[in-house]
Amino acid sequence: MLQRLSAPRRILMTLDAVGGVWRYAMNVAAGLRDVGIETVFAGLGPASSIEQRREAEQLGDLVWIEAPLDWTASAESELRDVPELIAALASEKKADLLHLNLPSQAWRMHASCPVVVVSHSCVVTWFHGVRGEAVPSAWAWHEKLNRAGFENADAVVAPSRSHADMLLACYGAIHGLSVVPNAIATCPFAASKQDYVFAVGRWWDEGKNGRVLDCAAREMKLPVRMVGPTTGPNGQSVEISHAEKLGELPNQAVRRLMGRAAIFVSPSVYEPFGLAALEAAQAEAALVLSDIPTYREFWDGAALFADPGEPEGFADAVNRLARDAALRSALASRASARMRRFSPQTQARALLDVYTSAAARASRQRAEVMV
Repeated sequence: MLQRLSAPRRILMTLDAVGGVWRYAMNVAAGLRDVGIETVFAGLGPASSIEQRREAEQLGDLVWIEAPLDWTASAESELRDVPELIAALASEKKADLLHLNLPSQAWRMHASCPVVVVSHSCVVTWFHGVRGEAVPSAWAWHEKLNRAGFENADAVVAPSRSHADMLLACYGAIHGLSVVPNAIATCPFAASKQDYVFAVGRWWDEGKNGRVLDCAAREMKLPVRMVGPTTGPNGQSVEISHAEKLGELPNQAVRRLMGRAAIFVSPSVYEPFGLAALEAAQAEAALVLSDIPTYREFWDGAALFADPGEPEGFADAVNRLARDAALRSALASRASARMRRFSPQTQARALLDVYTSAAARASRQRAEVMV
């Protein structure tokens, strides 16, 4: 049994419809449902699509809050009401625990239930990982709000040891910090492979390094298909000239393309976990990944690696796999075996431990206040 003493019956989980948090939330909710925990999704930021809404409503209750995400806000004042709105919805929905997928959402949080914060990424660690520098002074309020969110949380989760280390480097000590890797449910993919390279990401994000992949595509012997937006909500953009630019596609279409791809490439310079690589491993694609700590943590020995600053390295790795079918098959098999470590059951078990610890800490703090 995965159920633990004091585990919540219903959680309220924040999410957004723009990035990887949506897929993470769906996977977590599916795993928790199997152990009897209900999920209420609280969406913030740009509205979800019809497809996304249908997917969420199969797993729980979805409510959209008219409030921004921290990385789309231009000032701290725009987020002032966010914690109160989330806490009010949690009370209305009778949630036993808050699972917040942005640390800043716990800023000024006064909730009647335990609060768990998950750091998937943030502006502060993004600048640290992508540009090797501190967050600009104009955005320093992000660090302030995230730090306050960590302090207000009863438990903090990072999806990788690499990202946990980056959080500690940027924010200092964080109470109750633990690592719970992401997971994906077992899902069949198309059996037949085709000779193309697949990549997916928010390419407007400098951390996804789309320019390097597009440049590498010019020298690759196989066609490169890049799925994902090339313009961002704040005017960011990237030009794709050498790869096949497919834009944003529904999740099922993305999975079909991934399932048929012989090779998956991720050139990211900043990747707190890398869910797409996990999905590609499930699809039995050979992985070519940027040589960054996160990817080494999870995929060392099961992928080829390239310097994220050198397009030639990605082109060489892909061309090597295009020539060597035996190596391509061996790496695909190793990656497929490795991904089985990241099951929804394992993730649910780990999160239940986190939830129980958070509840115990919240209970102790209430007792101390009463004394």
